[in-house]
Amino acid sequence: MVAVDLETIIDADGHLFEDPDGISALMPPGYRERGPFPLARLFPPLDHLHSATLVQLPPGSFERSGTDGWKRFMGAAGISASVLYPTSALSYGKIVSLDWAVAVCRAYNDWVYDAYMQNDPRFKGMAIIPMQDPAAAVVELRRAVEELGFVGAMLPSTGLKAHVGSPEYWPIFEEAERLGCCLGVHGGCHSGMGLDDMNVYPAVHGLGHPFGIMVSFAGILMNGIYDKFPGIRIGFLEGGVSWFLLCLERLDESWATHIPFDPDAKYIRLQDGESIFDYTVRHVREGRIYVGCEGGEFSLPYAIKVAGPEAFMYSSDFPHEVNRESVRHEIEEVLESDLTAAEKAMVLHENAERFYGFRARDVA
Repeated sequence: MVAVDLETIIDADGHLFEDPDGISALMPPGYRERGPFPLARLFPPLDHLHSATLVQLPPGSFERSGTDGWKRFMGAAGISASVLYPTSALSYGKIVSLDWAVAVCRAYNDWVYDAYMQNDPRFKGMAIIPMQDPAAAVVELRRAVEELGFVGAMLPSTGLKAHVGSPEYWPIFEEAERLGCCLGVHGGCHSGMGLDDMNVYPAVHGLGHPFGIMVSFAGILMNGIYDKFPGIRIGFLEGGVSWFLLCLERLDESWATHIPFDPDAKYIRLQDGESIFDYTVRHVREGRIYVGCEGGEFSLPYAIKVAGPEAFMYSSDFPHEVNRESVRHEIEEVLESDLTAAEKAMVLHENAERFYGFRARDVA
């Protein structure tokens, strides 16, 4: 019998708080001399919804954790390694100036490398790349992975002029496949999705993340990204797991009754007798589709039953709407669930290791 490791935990989606002075100091010459820039200058606001309200947050959430705070958190939660995504820079897809997008993405990546990745090998960085200029995004992705050691790049689920599966972004998928790195689609900006006039913020937060993720997933899936670039690995993060079940059902039924005319073979290519559901599950099991999950999601066991356990990766979201105690509680919920020991190990670290391309034991 193969031993199952339930003590190793990889956080597949943590967050850092950007240091505007540190990023400003790493902007290219010509920009640097005009700084330092506040965060509101470096990156656009996420949307008009985050700040125009007053909500009660869990005690200890949104802790301004730098590297030392992150190390204390990992020790308290028993986390072996964490993959870090941005906070303010989640909005980088909304940058209008092409030159600024290139400059600030490069400076952000250099700052993450200096402040986190060089500080402790347990920190793994996801780069931001200037999607506004796909050719420049390819160059920055290559630099971040080959020169700085990032495990991949974050793609914004909203804010770009087109959904992320659009043909103009295909060179980025091609380069990620060539590099053998992953791409993580992440939400955070909730405007433009029918929520702009929602008067109760929990509804915005609860729906905004999965809405953006679903559009991105559908665009990538239906445009045949997994067929064109069979070595690609794409994760969809911070939307929970229920959106994935919705897409499996709705896209499967819609394709069956609305198959597009495709004489040039531009779209998804199903095998003989294969449904969208079958196609998606096949790519899950072949290691191309991943989904971030939290510990207490009641739909997680059912999602694993429906789609298999290979996709789902535990994600803390620390230090956003969580604290040390709630994160540890979520991990314990996974450990105490009815999942098999092998399924628990996949959720807690094995799937993240496959997606991000590193082994936890190699960075401990």
